[in-house]
Amino acid sequence: MESQTGENMVTLSESLEQMEARMGARIEAAAALFERAATLFEERESSMSGEVRKIVAAVETTREAELQKKLEAAEQQIAELRAQIESQVEAQAESRIEVKSASQPKAARKTVPASTAQFLAKQGITSLESLEAGALDAALSGLGLEQRIAVKAQLLRAGVVS
Repeated sequence: MESQTGENMVTLSESLEQMEARMGARIEAAAALFERAATLFEERESSMSGEVRKIVAAVETTREAELQKKLEAAEQQIAELRAQIESQVEAQAESRIEVKSASQPKAARKTVPASTAQFLAKQGITSLESLEAGALDAALSGLGLEQRIAVKAQLLRAGVVS
């Protein structure tokens, strides 16, 4: 029985040595494949990063030119608007409309910008002395919120409404 056990042990150890040799060869083959794959990935990464950098640079240049054009257009529009405002201020200073109020003495004088007076006249409000809040709101209903606020502010500054 001891001889049979010894033979089994020898056979078993030979089988283990063969398995170990096969596993070693497989591990070496897997390591070689892994090294090859790593090399391929490194090559792809370096080639792809170069292409992306070129595209990004082209996009940034295009975007920069586009933003420069928009900036120039905005600056030109600002200059035009400033010129319009200056001409309107000069025109308003030259053609102030005197408005009398029933609640104030004769000596007090109220002036409204010409553009505001013209707008109110188009809406059917010719006399600013008896201006009612409801009539004013109805006249301004066709305007946007900012425009309504601007007209009311001008009327407040002139002392026509309180």
